[in-house]
Amino acid sequence: MLRPCLRRIAALALGVLAACGSRQEEVVAYTSVDQVFSEPVFRAFERETGTPVRAVFDTEETKSTGVLNRLLAEATHPQADLFWSGDPVRPFLLIRRGLIEPYASPSARDIPAAFRAEDGAWTGFAARARVLLVNTERVPSEKMPGSLRDLADPQWRGQTAIANPLYGTTSIHVAALFSAWGDDAARAFLDSLRSNDVKIASSNGEVKRLVVSGEIAFGLTDTDDAHEATLTGAPVAVVYPDQQGDGTLVMPTVAVLIRGGPNAAAARKLADFLLSPEVEREMAETAAHMPLRAAVAVPPNVSRVGDVRSMPVDYARLAEITERIQPWLREWVGLE
Repeated sequence: MLRPCLRRIAALALGVLAACGSRQEEVVAYTSVDQVFSEPVFRAFERETGTPVRAVFDTEETKSTGVLNRLLAEATHPQADLFWSGDPVRPFLLIRRGLIEPYASPSARDIPAAFRAEDGAWTGFAARARVLLVNTERVPSEKMPGSLRDLADPQWRGQTAIANPLYGTTSIHVAALFSAWGDDAARAFLDSLRSNDVKIASSNGEVKRLVVSGEIAFGLTDTDDAHEATLTGAPVAVVYPDQQGDGTLVMPTVAVLIRGGPNAAAARKLADFLLSPEVEREMAETAAHMPLRAAVAVPPNVSRVGDVRSMPVDYARLAEITERIQPWLREWVGLE
């Protein structure tokens, strides 16, 4: 009676070992890039390589911080292999904590040096810019705004909007102003916005809605949201601000590998795919992201990064400033 039982146990054990040995390679990707844009890219990678992507997406409500906080919480037991960040600042919060595995992808050799680390700790691609979206029925051409400072112009009192500066790309933009102008000038500008009754919207998408509906004259948002507004046929214009001065803030998306991730080889394969010219072209066509490479074709109304006067910034420094000014910003928005 014992021998048949042992045979069954041995057969079961061999089956388990065989299953483990044949487990299909996969890659676990966390991303704060909108799911409607990032998921098709992951599916294209699966078709090309046969490697499944298990994706964890951020939401509009978490404003780029949901998956970041998850990565920080998992620091001692990484579950993700790769983080595709919708902005260039959040990855530095991981880099500073030693959670990133440098990888210099061969796909990134023609990406401008300003948008990647020499050691491969981070690599940017497919950028967005911070722009003014203007309702042309509310704003005549002779009064078209051209600078961020126009948000605080008294003639537009109560008629402009920005997204909540505690979150998302607006928090990065505010940090860039603190970096470029200094603390006193940046605080004075934010205070002038409040004195001018600027509306604090829940998101960049809400800024877009307010402009399209004509509830406000113009607002500060990202190029992908602005592009969506133009596609609806709404009476809007997109202005890259401060082209004669400080320049427009440009924010590439960023791919980084997670140190200790369970599928390191697959992660490198996915990074190579994301950083390819083909993905930059796809993101330009579907999400109005700006290619960093001059040779990548773009559809009408989408600019390349080289076509825009960019605000000179150090993304690592912006990460430090973003954390430092959070208490003051919480007070500014009325949370403390």
